[in-house]
Amino acid sequence: MQAYYKQLPNQDPISVAIVVLNYNGLPLLKAYLPTLLRYSNGYPIVVVDNASTDGSVDYIQAHFPTVACIVHDANYGVAKGYNLALRQLKATYYLLLNNDLLVTKHWLKRLLALMEGDPAIACCQPKILALKKPDHFDYAGAAGGFIDGYGYPFCRGRIFNRIEKDNGQYDDTRAVFWASGACLLVRASAFHMLGGFDELFFAHFEEIDWCQRAQLAGWKVYYCGSSTVYHLGGATLPYNSPKKTYLNFRNRLLLLYKHHPNHLMQKIRNVCLDLLAIFWMLMLGKFAHSWAILKAQIDFFKLKKKCMVKPSTRPLPNRYKGSILMDFFIKKKKYFSKLAPDRFT
Repeated sequence: MQAYYKQLPNQDPISVAIVVLNYNGLPLLKAYLPTLLRYSNGYPIVVVDNASTDGSVDYIQAHFPTVACIVHDANYGVAKGYNLALRQLKATYYLLLNNDLLVTKHWLKRLLALMEGDPAIACCQPKILALKKPDHFDYAGAAGGFIDGYGYPFCRGRIFNRIEKDNGQYDDTRAVFWASGACLLVRASAFHMLGGFDELFFAHFEEIDWCQRAQLAGWKVYYCGSSTVYHLGGATLPYNSPKKTYLNFRNRLLLLYKHHPNHLMQKIRNVCLDLLAIFWMLMLGKFAHSWAILKAQIDFFKLKKKCMVKPSTRPLPNRYKGSILMDFFIKKKKYFSKLAPDRFT
């Protein structure tokens, strides 16, 4: 059962609905909602609460009377949490936002101008910088996402744990393979046409899967370098959490299976890579992370038949044809600028 607090102001019509997903994030709401309200351009803000127990909803009602709340009866994660909420909201665009994100002046205006200028763009993200180190890119999205043939995602400005300093090198606007769910402006018609996020993912990779399906359907995915936000990161689920490791490894396998279910050699290579990852974590003494990777493999085999789309042989733009693992760890190509442009489709 869901409870819906406060009607959205003037729902007919709404150009943009700013939707913030929250789970026990009261300190984050206190810190970042005031700035979001200041720079929201008057668009309605909706906090989607995944059954928080820290008083988040009561605090919003008492201190932010213009903010609407959709309250779920359980923690449905990112994918289902958004899906349930967005079915209730009528808008041309949804701005999906993490609760640990600090926005800046004109951030939304510039994203919206990009989308309005090209009706073929399904979604876009801004430049995402690290709140704790604001002259560097953030881990989650940086300057637009890409993916290699083994399902390993990376970004301009961040490959694995190597984070670049922002020197204006990614101030452009360009098509990318995936846009970050930390701050994602998405066209509502495209979101619903594709059936929303795949709830099998729960959290992590759900936006990469959605962006891939959008491109298969003929849409574009973009990065807008003139819009900037700052991301705290790891607030709900810390970066070094075994649960995050589990979700990342399991969901990477689910993503590959959905779109390449019959690629035998790819399956063999990925099992080998994950076994290497387990061994590496054991060598580092990270036993909980080793178990998380093994459990991800086990649960992937339980869940893979539930994948909801059929594969397509259509080539996708901005996909990396090489192995980012090989390039990063063996060939020592630590920065996006070192990757050969002709290896992108």
